Amino acid sequence: MKSGLLRKLWRAVLWIAVAALVGPIVLALPLNFVQPVTTMVMLRRAGQRMVAGKEPIYPKRDIVPHNEISDHLRRAVLASEDDRFYLHYGFDLKEIENALEKARRGRKLRGASTITQQVAKNLFLWEGRSFIRKGYEAYLTLVLETCLSKDRILDLYLNLAEWGDGVFGAEMAAQVHYRKPAKALTRDEAARLAAVLPAPQRWSPRGSIASRRASTI
Repeated sequence: MKSGLLRKLWRAVLWIAVAALVGPIVLALPLNFVQPVTTMVMLRRAGQRMVAGKEPIYPKRDIVPHNEISDHLRRAVLASEDDRFYLHYGFDLKEIENALEKARRGRKLRGASTITQQVAKNLFLWEGRSFIRKGYEAYLTLVLETCLSKDRILDLYLNLAEWGDGVFGAEMAAQVHYRKPAKALTRDEAARLAAVLPAPQRWSPRGSIASRRASTI
């Protein structure tokens, strides 16, 4: 009786493990051709609004191809978030070393997530900081780097990134903050948008923090 129950339990664990490993590959391959309908971050933000008693507006975004996004924004995002994006395979070891060295000196440990890691988190992961989540994030990052080109990963990021309350993607960000399409963004506007990516819920592209950070991008 107990042995039969144990076998069923192990079988269930095995199927869950297989799904966790194979599922992301099945979901990642179509991303070469289509944009995801939603992300975990979008669903979480919608849920947070409902819990807070706010109007349950589901985040919307306007998906645009890479040639409809300003080169200024593309360069600003790379400079701000992952300047070695095209040189690594999903993990910026140099940035990780720098972050750990700063932590060793007693300075605040800041994130060292690459653009690919951020796409993985936005698309698939729940909120939290557990070792299990971090390990699965690493696996998802490798899946995306294997299944998609660098240019495609960057395009996904630009169409998924959060730029304010219910504002997702470069096109919607440009329309909401500057009343113009993403392809028409100036260098300064692009730098300001890139500057708020670490805290889009708290910082505004027109605020003083964005202004200071944009000057270094």
